[in-house]
Amino acid sequence: MIESAVGAGRPGVAGEKAQYRKLAASMRLEIEAGEFGNNGRLPSEESLAEQYGVSRGTVRNALALLRANGLVTSRRGTRRVVLGTARTQSFQELLSFTAWARAQGEEPGARTLHCLSRPASAAETEALQLDDGAVVTEVLRLRLLGRVPVMLERTVYPERTGAVIGGLAPDSLSHTEVLDASGAVFADSEHTIDVVPADSVDAGALGCAEGTGLLREIRRATDPAGVPLLWSEDRFLPGTVSFSVHNSASVSALARRRGRP
Repeated sequence: MIESAVGAGRPGVAGEKAQYRKLAASMRLEIEAGEFGNNGRLPSEESLAEQYGVSRGTVRNALALLRANGLVTSRRGTRRVVLGTARTQSFQELLSFTAWARAQGEEPGARTLHCLSRPASAAETEALQLDDGAVVTEVLRLRLLGRVPVMLERTVYPERTGAVIGGLAPDSLSHTEVLDASGAVFADSEHTIDVVPADSVDAGALGCAEGTGLLREIRRATDPAGVPLLWSEDRFLPGTVSFSVHNSASVSALARRRGRP
């Protein structure tokens, strides 16, 4: 029962919000596990409320969140239908989250939770090719699609680019576009994909339970000279995004190094 996870008694506004988000997170996991099947009909709101031990209002809000995330849809005269498909991002193009969301026909959003300057850690010093004792700008941003939180972005900028980012408004949509305008040129990007459990910061921002498996993308972007522009760790809610990679056997790394076509 979902209610037992948020405490007994009638919850306040904050409790109700947390409750429907927890229900949506639980249903998201079941959708991804194929419990309802792609294009399968979900049970009625009344049945779902009884199954999870919550009110119909909580179920309705959770379903609205799942619909905003592209996991379910509704058709006139029928119950909601499971889509079970996540938005796909290709690594063939260097796209910011904002540009990618717009290309998907989505409304991107952003909210900066904190932006601060501090000494770089050892890992950041190595990743960003900094001198010992260098200062970086750390930005924690919540990213949204259709006003629904889908990703928590932790980005570290070296001082030269951090100075540009530090003066932006908290709801500035695209840091990449601002850096482009400042003269920074994004030429290459490295990506590492894995799954990590949500910590307390993730849970508070994304509305999921601690320990929920989040899709993590660690990326480092560099300019044409190979100088790092940023190092970021993005954590996505399950079912909100997938990644595609195109490989070709026609051109090997060795052939490219030798200058072959």
